[in-house]
Amino acid sequence: MNNASLATADRITHLKVVVLALIASIAIMVIGITAHAVDDARAYGVAATPLKAGKAVMFSTTDTATIVR
Repeated sequence: MNNASLATADRITHLKVVVLALIASIAIMVIGITAHAVDDARAYGVAATPLKAGKAVMFSTTDTATIVR
């Protein structure tokens, strides 16, 4: 038995190569199917509906009160 080359390999060696290629291709397909894109809204915690802004608030760095009319 000379299994060093694919041209001179016996029938069992050819069968092993075909089975290994089939298993590898199935594994790559399974990884490709399960690695699907995730919706950005669910992935980053973004709200699905926009939020309405509340009343305007004014902040100041001084201790004096500011009244805006």
